[in-house]
Amino acid sequence: MNQETVLGMVLSAMPVGDYDKRLVLLTKEYGKIAAFAKGARKLNCTLLAGSQPFAFGEFQIYQGRNSYTIVSAEIRNYFEQLRDDLEGACYGFYFCEFVEYMTHENQDEIEILKLLYQTLRAITTEAIPNPLIRAIFEIKILCLNGEAPQVFECVKCGIDEEKMVFSSFAGGLLCRECQKKFLYSNVKLSPAALYALQFIVATPVEKLYTFTVKQSVLKELQKIAEDYLKIYINHNFKALEMLQVF
Repeated sequence: MNQETVLGMVLSAMPVGDYDKRLVLLTKEYGKIAAFAKGARKLNCTLLAGSQPFAFGEFQIYQGRNSYTIVSAEIRNYFEQLRDDLEGACYGFYFCEFVEYMTHENQDEIEILKLLYQTLRAITTEAIPNPLIRAIFEIKILCLNGEAPQVFECVKCGIDEEKMVFSSFAGGLLCRECQKKFLYSNVKLSPAALYALQFIVATPVEKLYTFTVKQSVLKELQKIAEDYLKIYINHNFKALEMLQVF
């Protein structure tokens, strides 16, 4: 039985049988994997805390015929602050569900793992409002998935001019001439919103959550994220139902 260590985060956990759990992990080495944590529901089990959603650290695993099994875990960050923050926990579950939907096994998902970790850190530090964190996350994860919008020039003709609009349908900014061909879902952006959007698209994940915006700019970013998700994702996330109360 060959064991190895992977670095990752628990995205979700489901009970299996009387005492076990089936975990979904996002790992640096293998992307998204499913792994069984035997006895993890027993109160005296060493895997009890490390088999909870948000747990980030090193997991000792071995690969069976159809799945992985977790032998031990050395957790670096439990994000325990979310246990006492219902709103923060709901956002965290949404981000984990989103990542679980977007990622795949045996693919390089390191940047998305970094994004998820930094996003949970942003929630727990409370320096940035949660709705802004959500908008940044939604736009950035689509960028990392290969669907980055063009936010520095017209997506159709390449011209750079003032008073361009953002079109989710077209995939980015449109100049005055090109926007005549894309009348659906065009959003007029304020200079502040455009700058924020450019920052989200171009900035490395580690420096992403370092700014705040006015409420009016936040609404513009939320509109862009909402429209973009409808086109490129179009998936109903269960955790969003919990967020409706906040």
